[in-house]
Amino acid sequence: MDEITGVEQALRRAAPHLLVSVVEDALRKHRDARRVELRLADYGLRSLQLVGGAPDAPRQVLINDSPQGRAFNAQEPYVTQEADSVSVHLPVTIRGDRMGVLTVGMPAGTDLVPLLPGLRHLCEALGHEILVAERDTDLYVLARRATRLTLAAEMQWQLLPGRSCARPEFALGAHLEPAYAIFGDNYDWSASADHLTLTVTNGMGEGIEAALLTNLAINALRNARRAGLGLADQAALADQAVYAQYRGSAFISVLLLRFDLATGEVEAVDAGSPRLWRLRGRNVERISLEAQLPLGMFEESAYVPERFTVLPGDRLLFGSDGVYDAASPEGESYGERALARALTATRLLPPTQVPGAVLRELATYHGGTPLEDDALVVCLDWQGRQ
Repeated sequence: MDEITGVEQALRRAAPHLLVSVVEDALRKHRDARRVELRLADYGLRSLQLVGGAPDAPRQVLINDSPQGRAFNAQEPYVTQEADSVSVHLPVTIRGDRMGVLTVGMPAGTDLVPLLPGLRHLCEALGHEILVAERDTDLYVLARRATRLTLAAEMQWQLLPGRSCARPEFALGAHLEPAYAIFGDNYDWSASADHLTLTVTNGMGEGIEAALLTNLAINALRNARRAGLGLADQAALADQAVYAQYRGSAFISVLLLRFDLATGEVEAVDAGSPRLWRLRGRNVERISLEAQLPLGMFEESAYVPERFTVLPGDRLLFGSDGVYDAASPEGESYGERALARALTATRLLPPTQVPGAVLRELATYHGGTPLEDDALVVCLDWQGRQ
């Protein structure tokens, strides 16, 4: 434990671009490590991208076809044996947000069991320091790119809080496609001691215009939330901000939800929003809310919250228009029936993997060609406060 404490202190003191080197030096010195690699998940959640220039290491490995990917998906260490060495692949995850995988190669015959707790603690410390370091270096942001982002996508990814989050009361995961060219779809969340606020946005337009509109709406909602306003007033303030800028020529559909962590009561404002489904046991049903005006359509719109309750074990799935309206090569829309089937088919997956699984099925349904609109899926598993 003293060694781990020493490494944590060294990570805090290190230059932002040297975090992997600090971990590698410590593991070589104290654990006789032969190889240390950090890989971060790319924006499309298809590959794990190498950070730095480790010799003889491939730039990327596929998440669904690699030992590193097995550790990433299962969120558990995965061990591989080579002729003269043994490698352990460990997930780097912070508060439920899956960042990547740290691979440590050891001499053959090394007993990994007593080392795993310390290595997992080290991965947590490394993940925290990467989040801090990203304020001062592009190294880790660049490592996540399997290809170049469009400017609109750059703006959107910088706006997002992460791709997953977990607490004892809930776990959620989200994903967007096309990951490297998204326009205006978005999600946002914030958890306090007693509440989870979740926002799911169906953007309007394309390219930079869509990204600018979504940025304005999300930051207006955050500003209202951080001022302590209720959900309806948050929607009203954001509505005014968007209308003041666009005078009704552009507007944005948003679903706002506020969960009481103790009771499971949900306050909701449906401003022309993405649709919401609930899986309870094996039963799938759509949660119908009163559709109110999108934000910015008219001046000084008033919003009225509704309420429903979630129970421990419930799974909620949110989908944008790009999911429902995606068409097969024959012209048939994906629609509600197909999404309900996908929700049932993925019921055994953790919520972090459900959005990606649904969007992969959507891509197959669409015929493998690029989607014509953003497609956003958010999955929330509710456990409640025990």
